Amino acid sequence: MTKRLTEVAKKAGVSEATVSRVLNGRDGVSETTRTAVLTALDVLGYERPTKLRGERARLVGLVLPELQNPIFPALAEVVTGTLAQRGYTPALCARTIGGVSEMDYVEMLLDHQVSGVIFAGGSYALADARHDHYRRLTDRGLPVVLVNAGVDELGFPRVSTDDAVAVEQAYGHLRSLGHERIGMVLGPEGHVPSRRKLDAMIRAAGWDEGDAECVERSSFSMEGARVAATKLVERGVTGIICASDVLALGTIRAARRLGRSVPADVSVVGFDDSAFMTCTDPPLTTVRQPIETMGQAAVDLLVTQIEGAGVLHDELLFEPELVVRGSTAPAPGR
Repeated sequence: MTKRLTEVAKKAGVSEATVSRVLNGRDGVSETTRTAVLTALDVLGYERPTKLRGERARLVGLVLPELQNPIFPALAEVVTGTLAQRGYTPALCARTIGGVSEMDYVEMLLDHQVSGVIFAGGSYALADARHDHYRRLTDRGLPVVLVNAGVDELGFPRVSTDDAVAVEQAYGHLRSLGHERIGMVLGPEGHVPSRRKLDAMIRAAGWDEGDAECVERSSFSMEGARVAATKLVERGVTGIICASDVLALGTIRAARRLGRSVPADVSVVGFDDSAFMTCTDPPLTTVRQPIETMGQAAVDLLVTQIEGAGVLHDELLFEPELVVRGSTAPAPGR
């Protein structure tokens, strides 16, 4: 019982005494705090006291593209914890290959009458993908927030990392190390955050059409990145900026299979600073997304809509941070 009180108190962000008052139905607890405690109880899988079982917590969907990339579990932890503190029960929906699609998850969430939905890494970020299921949410008037850049015409509030600043930081770092032949491994052609990164690189490096050979596209997988990066290394690129840490790890693998050393021959910069990037060989230089701040902001935007306080249609941009580790070094010959 003591362990349960401690866990619930920590999850709800209140004292153990407050949890005890809620579970015993005592006065002196605000409705918001009471709801947060009951939500934490549900999230942790504890059974509510008999007299409280008839009260259903408010549901909010969190739709993710996968859980294999460590950045998404990190975001889920922030969002679900913040939702619980605000009195909402998170419903985590993670897609898998051959499993439930994003469109199917939307239907399921609508059937469960959720109060709102937060999306991260969905098809909203792909310009050539189907967006019908998002318009269903718009037609229902359901509050929605997107994490990281999406297609403009959807009109949902967005919380994004500033891709332009991320590229400026990565490019400036490689240039300071003497790299002149710098390339990029990006996501698919229609991927909006990758488009933004490429636009920023064109501005920073002064690229023209002839520099297209310095850019390769890939699915967000190590295997796809290995194929893409192999082409760049064979063309003499010595510094590579990647659209994710997973792509960066695939790039390092490509360089090594070609007999190159990282960072002596090829320097690699990732994007995300997801878990365990300090444990890779070498530790990965990357641009850190402020996931905790962004996750909390996404919840704040959603709850503001749910409570009827209006919708902020502007995109909130959060500044990333370059984290220099062992995968970058002076250009060969420097």
